[in-house]
Amino acid sequence: MAETRIKVTELDPVWQRITAEAEEAVREEPLMGGLVHACVLHHKSIERALSYRFAAKLASNEMSMVVLREIADEAFASCPEIIAAARADLMAIFERDPACHRLLQPILYFKGYQAVQAYRVGHLLWQQGRFDLAYFIQMRTSEIFGIDIHPGAEIGKGIMIDHAHSIVIGETARVGDNVSMLHSVTLGGTGKEEEDRHPKIGDGVLIGAGAKILGNIKVGHCSRIAAGSVVLEEIPPCKTVAGVPARIVGEAGCDQPSVSMDQLLGH
Repeated sequence: MAETRIKVTELDPVWQRITAEAEEAVREEPLMGGLVHACVLHHKSIERALSYRFAAKLASNEMSMVVLREIADEAFASCPEIIAAARADLMAIFERDPACHRLLQPILYFKGYQAVQAYRVGHLLWQQGRFDLAYFIQMRTSEIFGIDIHPGAEIGKGIMIDHAHSIVIGETARVGDNVSMLHSVTLGGTGKEEEDRHPKIGDGVLIGAGAKILGNIKVGHCSRIAAGSVVLEEIPPCKTVAGVPARIVGEAGCDQPSVSMDQLLGH
């Protein structure tokens, strides 16, 4: 089994590129050598690197890095979909964020990426009925990254959360594939209902900074939500909405708003 894993790693172009970037980073800035070796170069696969990063960031006096790493390793081994989603998230950031010049950056520095990967571990635990452990990971993720994603929420792959400060995603929210959102977005409820009470975001949606989407409403695929908008009603596919409360102000303007990241309403 060990030999098989090594062969897979050797044929993994994404991981090969990440390790090459890591080696270059150490050459350019030797003072980063300890961090880069610990997070990337000491590992033989992206899942092992993500496991280490997850544990290193979330460890505390309440739960050790060793225990957290075992939790992540077990999650990745039992659910390959998590690693597939992590790879899709990584490529989404690299392709959409002009500040991301290397695949190495999100793994080391981008709290939006790191928080989403922590959520994915917590979500698997939630699905397994290990609610207290899932809540613990949610709490530590919120404390460390300033991003509060309930482990019961359902989030697709190819997710980019840019800057990522003050993101809130509620328990019954669903987020489709290839969604992009900026900082201070809330996918929240509107009252004390205990049933399905949070938004359902379609594929390819772009959500601007500070937008609040409240209640059990649908946001159609490939729509755009302008920064600062408060969305209280369903949005059809391929539309642009803006305002408080949000209203349709035009078409989405392109096939994939979440990929183009064009936030100008006139476009």
